[in-house]
Amino acid sequence: MKNKVILAYSGGLDTSVILKWLIEKGYEVICFVADVGQEDDFREVEKKALQIGASKVYIENLQDEFVTDYIFPALKANAIYEGVYLLGTALARPLIAKKQIEIAKKEHAQFVSHGATGKGNDQIRFEFAFLALDPKIQIISPWKTPEFLQQFKGRSDLLNYAKKFNLPIKATANKPYSEDDNLMHISHEAGILEDPFHTPEESIFTKTLSITKAPNKPTTIEIEFQNGEPIKIVNGKKSETDSLKIFQYLNEIGGKNGIGRVDMVENRFVGIKSRGIYENPAAEILWKAHRDLEGIAMDREVMHLRDMLSPKFAEIIYNGFWFSPEMDFLMSAIDKSQEAITGTVKLALHKGNVVILGRKSPTSLYDPELSSMDIEGGFDQMDAQGFIKINAIRLQAHQLVLQKKQTYDWRN
Repeated sequence: MKNKVILAYSGGLDTSVILKWLIEKGYEVICFVADVGQEDDFREVEKKALQIGASKVYIENLQDEFVTDYIFPALKANAIYEGVYLLGTALARPLIAKKQIEIAKKEHAQFVSHGATGKGNDQIRFEFAFLALDPKIQIISPWKTPEFLQQFKGRSDLLNYAKKFNLPIKATANKPYSEDDNLMHISHEAGILEDPFHTPEESIFTKTLSITKAPNKPTTIEIEFQNGEPIKIVNGKKSETDSLKIFQYLNEIGGKNGIGRVDMVENRFVGIKSRGIYENPAAEILWKAHRDLEGIAMDREVMHLRDMLSPKFAEIIYNGFWFSPEMDFLMSAIDKSQEAITGTVKLALHKGNVVILGRKSPTSLYDPELSSMDIEGGFDQMDAQGFIKINAIRLQAHQLVLQKKQTYDWRN
């Protein structure tokens, strides 16, 4: 019997070549296509895989699970890598890997494979997840296999191989950059974008309008949250309550208003800096609305502690440790912090900007009388004297030490 391998397949040049290469090496290849919201013709992808020689093709719609089990937990943590990147690719990889392992178990396959390169983050995200979920699984990573690397030194070798075997691909040698598309974002990198000073042409962007072409009139919406997760969006007479549809609708209206573009140089886990351009309209809107609601509904000390954890949470996702004990620990803490984050945020979307217009919450900690400069509201201002005196003790002591340093000759 041939050894079975489950290949994460996209239908593009790399994975089509890998599919044929694995077949040539004697493997029975079952292709797995994950639908995480990318704009693909999945039936055409299936047809292509079978034409190349795959014994079977799984097409799995993972969009609902992607939103509820991966995007929303990151939202609740306000997870942003290096203060800019909203983790669209990084969040999709553990979900894809989980489903790939499930198929491997179902098919009694000994191997899984992917098309990620040895320079990027995705190889790590896939393989950490594979091994965490099935420690005995064997991984075929062609771009880290000497035999494959000897045969394919660059894109031209891949194209020549595809031509030799008449593989049904549309790639050309002239494509100037690469993309990864899913429900949360689309990324653009490599090729002409590797020069960090190069300004991307407008034709690169597919999910967001330029702010010069966005409507002059703002779009006003309201987003309702319960325990940190969006449960309803209202735009005039239109409303959505389904998690996936909320996200899709925010992508649509956010993109039309030029929201969600990111251009950054980031630090990959392998130690390489890379330039990435991202479009994530729904994510930017939700992250800003959610953060604003926390201002009215979250305890100060809980917020400050959670804010210390958020960068670490983002780093864990980025580096591929979704299925890890530290993620389990942090997820519990984040979920606890969100138990009272319930309410509605009103905001305007306008020419690339998300403008907060107001917020309300049944669990609000905001006391208008206590905060008012015009109403005493149960706060005795005289109490502030003692508060200031006690907290100033260490400041006064620090000044005394500084004065002693100036008058005392430490050399004697």
